[in-house]
Amino acid sequence: MKLLKTFLKIVLLAALLVPAGTLRAQETEQDPDIKQIVLGHLGDSYEWHILSTSDSEWSLPLPVIVHSPASGWHCFSAARLREGAEYEGLRIASEGEYAGKIVERQDDGSDLRPLDLSLTKTAAALVLNCLLLLWMVMSAARWYRRNKATDRAPKGFVGLFEMLVTEIVDGVIEPCVGPRYRKFAPYLLTAFFFILVNNLMGLIPFFPGGANVSGNIAVTFILALATFLAVNIFGSKHYWKDILWPDVPVWLKAFPLMPLIEFVGIFTKPFALMIRLFANLMAGHAVILSLTCVIFATVSMGAAINGSMTVVSVLFTIFMYCLELLVAFIQAYVFTMLSAVFIGLAQEEPEKEPETEAPQPLENSKTATIKQ
Repeated sequence: MKLLKTFLKIVLLAALLVPAGTLRAQETEQDPDIKQIVLGHLGDSYEWHILSTSDSEWSLPLPVIVHSPASGWHCFSAARLREGAEYEGLRIASEGEYAGKIVERQDDGSDLRPLDLSLTKTAAALVLNCLLLLWMVMSAARWYRRNKATDRAPKGFVGLFEMLVTEIVDGVIEPCVGPRYRKFAPYLLTAFFFILVNNLMGLIPFFPGGANVSGNIAVTFILALATFLAVNIFGSKHYWKDILWPDVPVWLKAFPLMPLIEFVGIFTKPFALMIRLFANLMAGHAVILSLTCVIFATVSMGAAINGSMTVVSVLFTIFMYCLELLVAFIQAYVFTMLSAVFIGLAQEEPEKEPETEAPQPLENSKTATIKQ
């Protein structure tokens, strides 16, 4: 109860203080571009924003690595391209087809998009999250290596990690994949914890969190491609027979409708995995950012409206954050479960006909008489 009262006091205090500051900002600054703010946070960039103040902005410039067919390789800090600056003939396009990407101006005035291998914000967050996941796994493995001679149960983080691994293996991987689940358990566990760590790190509103990794279509494409390869490379002969020559009436085999549908299904399954994860995570980030921007969008409507909308924005943002914590786990769980189902379907073997017992020979009358 005390915690609830404290929270309400903070919300009311924010409602009273925020309008006063925003009204002063209204006199000197233009209305914020909400669309640009939301899309800027959802998109990728060559710098990692850390903090903004009234007179300065702190960001971490990332290395730019590009190769142009005209001028060769370029490697420098992204700080040289700030505010539309041009360096070594390269700049970040502000509009057009390559908006937000590095381009090189040609002699005829056109822009050329060079081969871009730069470490962007999403790529840097991906590397950071992978290192974090590796540390988590190695920490748990170190505990088991030190305590393998004892019967002491793990506690704290290692206990939580063991609970999640056991739940995913016993509740998802083994029932969905079948008897050969141990072969695919390492990949499925890696996919689950990789997605979960990326989702949770994306919800942290300050550096080094906040990167929209799972909401990037390239990341979800690679995850779906990994499942696609696991399903089709290790699929059984019966799996391919059901696709190319299914057990259907002859007239359906003469007109290959069923094989065509099954063949298309090979690609629609991983496509659904890719879109589901991408859309859910991107939508969650967009909603939270939009709710936060309501505070700044209502500045010009007066102190009363801005104050009330600030309270509404804070409450709904907290609610969305709690919901996104649940979605972060659900999306990792659903991706792992569907991947396990698709792999399990590709591991099925043809059903064996039940063996009929051989008829017992009739006993002759003499033997029957003796038994009696």
